[in-house]
Parts: sequence; C-alpha cells; structure tokens
Amino acid sequence: MTELRRLGASDLKIAPLVLGGNVFGWTADRDASFAVLDAFVEGGGTMIDTADVYSAWVPGHSGGESETMIGEWLRTSGKRDRVQIATKVGMLPGEGGEKLAPARIAAACDASLRRLGTDRIDLYFAHQDDDAQSQDAVAEAFATLVKAGKVRVLGASNYHAARLKSAIDTARAAGLPHYQVLQPEYNLLSRMKFEGELQDYCVVENIGVVPYYGLASGFLTGKYRSAEDLGKSVRGGRMRDLLEGKGAAMLAALDRVAAETGATLAQISLAWLIAQPGVTAPIASATSAKQLEELLPAMTLTLSDDQRARLTDAGT
Repeated sequence: MTELRRLGASDLKIAPLVLGGNVFGWTADRDASFAVLDAFVEGGGTMIDTADVYSAWVPGHSGGESETMIGEWLRTSGKRDRVQIATKVGMLPGEGGEKLAPARIAAACDASLRRLGTDRIDLYFAHQDDDAQSQDAVAEAFATLVKAGKVRVLGASNYHAARLKSAIDTARAAGLPHYQVLQPEYNLLSRMKFEGELQDYCVVENIGVVPYYGLASGFLTGKYRSAEDLGKSVRGGRMRDLLEGKGAAMLAALDRVAAETGATLAQISLAWLIAQPGVTAPIASATSAKQLEELLPAMTLTLSDDQRARLTDAGT
C-alpha cells in the first residue's frame, strides 16, 4: 500500500508520484493513455496532472486534447473518486482573454471541467505569472471558483519567490484562498529555478511542491548517452545541452547508485526528488504501461544519505 503524503497545508493527500498528462492525445494514443492511467491507479498512484494548453504545440491541435483524453478515461473507467485531477490555466488564450485575466480564468475553468467531464478540479494551477493583472483581481477570480465548489485547492506554476510570496500575502490579506501548492521545474540537472529562496519559502510556509520535468524530459532515464541517441524521440533535440554539460557526470553517478541499489536510473532520479525538502511528489509521464510500471517503484525507494549527497554533488 502506497503511503500518502499531505500536499502542503491543503486537505489533499497524494501518492509520492504524480502522473504527468502532457503526453495523452499526443505521443500516447487512446489505448496507450488508458493503459497508462489504469496502471497508475492500480499501482497506487492518485494524482493526475494536466493543463488546458496540452497539447496545443502539436500541428493540428488547439489545446485541451489531454484533458479530453483523461475525461474519456474517467467516464469509461468509473475511477473519478479514486484520483485527484490537477489542471492549469494561463497559457492558452481564449474566451475571456489570455493568461490570468479574471474572465479568462472563469471561462477556462468551465472549459476544463467540460473536457474532463467532472464537477470539480482538485488542484487548479495558475500556469504562469501574469504581471499585467493585479494580484487582487487574480486572487478574487480563483476564490470565486473555490466558493462555487468548482476547485478544491489552488496552486502556482513557474512563479519566482517574490511573486509567489506577494500573491499569497495578497490573498491572505483579503481573506481569500491562496496558493497552497507550487509546480516548479526541478530535477537533478535543473535546480537553480527552485533551490534557494523559493524552496526555503515553500518549506517555511508549508507549500506543497510537485516539480515537473522530474526526469529532465527523459534524459535522466539514461536513454541519451551519446550524440547518436538524440534522434530517439521528439524530445531528443533538448538533450544535447545536457549531454555536453553536467549530464555525462550525472549519468555516471546514477549508474553507480543503480549498481548499489538494483534500481533503475529513472527510479533513483525520482526518489532523489521525493526526498528533497519541501517536495511532496515529482511529476513524471509515460507513453506506455510498461514505461509507467518502471517508474512506480520510485515511490518506495529510499536512498541513503551518502547516495543522495553524491547525486547532489554530481549536479553542482
């Protein structure tokens, strides 16, 4: 039985791994998506993360494809009450404007609910900051959704420390619901955006953290070890900088820990994240049930202090 973790100070309790939904309807078709979702739940997973903008970057897509796929699975599987759904607003323009315009937040939430085929979003993120809007107006727009029962918990993604603190202080001062969760980019090779002031603030304020790119778009699985490997997926182009930077040293460190533990590089990378101060659960995606089943043991893998320190040092 997977031990659930409380997500910050919210009333949500989640498994220590969140399933990323960015691939659903993109690199995972209906059958593959459903298989991954079923395997995740059967393996003890609880939270599924998506966004209204997934996968608008694909030619012929307009955004909402991932939510629609998850909605179909919820309807056909009957598993809505076994999972928590997290989605986001702020990157896909549409009815009501763009980013975090209050009218856009309201319209986007209703559109997400329709695509997901559900009456509530368990965790609703501002996908990015929007300095064109007053933080008071943004807080009021999100509070309206919470009051209406459409949203349970609020979160922020891609916020800097000062703006996250300001947004939370603004909501608190007005007696409104505030962001209780942060979704930053964070992994063994990408640490500057979270570690330091932002991480410290989340720890002190008990902000639950669910990092994305937990496997650095697949690099930390060991799939990309040479220039010849870069053509293995649509994400291969992103890997060259990692390979030419600290990536090779990190893979070597991961290989040593893998030899000691018998765990895979992906499991070790996620277990390192799960053990970091403030982190509740990293996000990882999979395009097949087999791939997903390899990730699940990360939820119960405990690395020694020495192993975690060596991995940390390899990325410093």
